[in-house]
Amino acid sequence: MIRAKPFRVTNRQLLAMAIPTTLAYLTAPLLGIVHTAVVGQLGDAALLAGLSAGAVVFDVVFTTFGFLRSGTTGLVAQAFGACNALEERAVFWRAFVMAASSGLAVVVLAPLIAAFGEWFLNAERPVTAAMDLYMRIRLISAPAALINYAIVGYFLGRGNAALTLFLQLLLNGTNIAFSVVLGLHFGWGIAGIAWGSLCGETVAMIAGMTILFGRFRAMPKILCRHTFKTAGMSRMLQLSGDMMIRSFVLMGAYVLFTRQGAQLGTLTLAANAVLLHFVLVSGYFLDGFAAATQQLAGRAIGARDEPTFLRVVRLTARWGFALAGLVSVLVFAFGERLVGAITKTADVRTLAVLYLPWAAFAALTGALAFQMNGVFIGASWSRDLRNTMLISFAAFIAALFAFGQLFGNHGLWAALHVFLIVRGISLLSLMRCRASSAFAE
Repeated sequence: MIRAKPFRVTNRQLLAMAIPTTLAYLTAPLLGIVHTAVVGQLGDAALLAGLSAGAVVFDVVFTTFGFLRSGTTGLVAQAFGACNALEERAVFWRAFVMAASSGLAVVVLAPLIAAFGEWFLNAERPVTAAMDLYMRIRLISAPAALINYAIVGYFLGRGNAALTLFLQLLLNGTNIAFSVVLGLHFGWGIAGIAWGSLCGETVAMIAGMTILFGRFRAMPKILCRHTFKTAGMSRMLQLSGDMMIRSFVLMGAYVLFTRQGAQLGTLTLAANAVLLHFVLVSGYFLDGFAAATQQLAGRAIGARDEPTFLRVVRLTARWGFALAGLVSVLVFAFGERLVGAITKTADVRTLAVLYLPWAAFAALTGALAFQMNGVFIGASWSRDLRNTMLISFAAFIAALFAFGQLFGNHGLWAALHVFLIVRGISLLSLMRCRASSAFAE
């Protein structure tokens, strides 16, 4: 193992990682917009609401396993900073085994997951029927989807943003093509969208594993006892447990938001579904910089380079807030036109435009949370991520029921902003103390 050396982070280096990763992540909400647009052409608000509800349950399940990407990124980046190539590969194989086994478990439990999601959301019968059809097909893709998380996590940890962009374009491009052809051309509707998603995940997994096998074949062999050694597996399991709780609570907030919207009627649920796509687009813009933060912060931790770590925090904060401001302005300026492009249902369009300002400013209120998440994930400070998420969720629930009763759907959106703000501030309050402890060891 080569001894780690300090390194310098520049704006150019940060942007070289953040821009391709942002473009890669942006294909995901674009995918959601296309799916919504395909169903929107059918002119049935119940189908649109059912797709949204099913996608939320699917996201809860898959985001719960988000540690397979973010946790892998942080651990690989730390090994990369420490110049430990063997550990980099070992982290990937640990994540791969967890992804494959977790994916198979999701497939087996798919009927129960679908039934629970339908019971929890408690939507109207036509919405529930569309939701059930979508989820039962979509969950079959779990093994491929979770393995893709591990693959992308490895490449991001190594700083290979271009490969991440290629794989995401392949995944979502294939998904869009099959969804449009199956959903509209063949008339399969919401089932065609679900099958298209399965095709996209499978193609991307095959491509990613082919690239990795090609790289690993040229490297020295790694022993199984090193890959699955007790210390490494314990660290991965502890990180996974904390991140799983964090991810589950995070998605739980969005599920609760969706459920409370459903209680206000199908039109409100459909309008919120349209606007949540704008929130997701804003989040994926910020996620590109958060991913760059994960890699650079983790690398600095591995290299034991405190000045570089602090510079990463400063640079990503500046760029993150600047981008968030730009995104908010763009959504506010062009959101009404985009709403009209997504859905043909006049009542849904009218209601979505009414609540558009709440979605437009989500990027600004969430900027600090995304940046701090990147820092803490890169450094593998998972316990703090878990604890602050629980605190933020408690604040969200209090705001949701208090504001929701007083102001209806406006109150639901206000509570979502409270959730974002508390997440960012709580992590920032801990960051300096955790950094001092980490570099003092």
